[in-house]
Amino acid sequence: MLGLLAAGVLATTALSWEQYELFPLAGFFLWQVIGAQLLRFRPLVIHVVLVVACGIAAMTNQGPLAGYRIAAVAMFCLNGALVVFMAGRQRSGLPSPLSGALLADLRDRLNAQGAVPVLPLGWHSQSAMQAAHGVGYAGDFMVADLDEEQQVLDLVLVDVVGKGVKAAPSALLLAGALGGLIGTVRGEALIEAANAFLLRQDGDETFATAVHVTICLRTGKYRIISAGHPPALRWEPGADWVVDNARGLALGVLAHPEEHASVGVLQPGQALLFYTDGVVESRGVDIDDGIRWLQETARRAWLRGPDGAARRIIRDVPRGDDDRAVLILSREETTT
Repeated sequence: MLGLLAAGVLATTALSWEQYELFPLAGFFLWQVIGAQLLRFRPLVIHVVLVVACGIAAMTNQGPLAGYRIAAVAMFCLNGALVVFMAGRQRSGLPSPLSGALLADLRDRLNAQGAVPVLPLGWHSQSAMQAAHGVGYAGDFMVADLDEEQQVLDLVLVDVVGKGVKAAPSALLLAGALGGLIGTVRGEALIEAANAFLLRQDGDETFATAVHVTICLRTGKYRIISAGHPPALRWEPGADWVVDNARGLALGVLAHPEEHASVGVLQPGQALLFYTDGVVESRGVDIDDGIRWLQETARRAWLRGPDGAARRIIRDVPRGDDDRAVLILSREETTT
């Protein structure tokens, strides 16, 4: 690619040398931009040096550098330096388009891993997530697994410390670890494995909150384990969203955190709602007030119809600077 671009630069330089009005100095800016899109850092440096040299040679062939020509050459050299500087900031070592495509692929893989499998008749799940500041990368993610033979569903909703793009690398690592364990390891063993994984990571701020639910789709029996996560809510038909009592310490803090699980049976017409702290926490607002706000907001959203309730809840969350996610697992009410 460097050879092809160099041939193009030399050809246009010859054209500019003979008929400058057909390819003036402004045309060489285009070569700098094309190189930034196609070349890695070291070939790009060579390319920019060649383009700058050829551009200045074409300009000086028209006469001595003076007046506006000096300003044009200075801007041209400054643009070349800026192209090299921006390329040097790409720590992936890839050209900008390929680096962006790689990040997009990683984001898509993270989202795909959280897709809930098709559930049996009478069971429904829905989720909605929004990253901080509207970016496409977040520290909130979900992993899911369905044992079709045993009819056991495992769901884990995780909130990694940090917001938006800064939390995405840690979220991707933890999602990969949990994705390889979920379904094979359940309950406290899964939480302990995730905790051990985070403790092995470098950095003093590598921790996360998580909530894990295991539910038998034949009987509706469930078990919820919370690792520092905001309490889940359970919908009671004709009543309201009731706060669950599962509690525990966040992952990545202590080697053997104490967790208190909750158990129950999800009857027809009931639902479980899980969410991250970005939904209920904001500056100057107590988390208990945030949970009460969510109970009322979720009640209105649910009574408008279960379909799309998670998206409606996310839309009603006041604009903030934290990632937010909502997951709802429901059991359809039977009719006679």
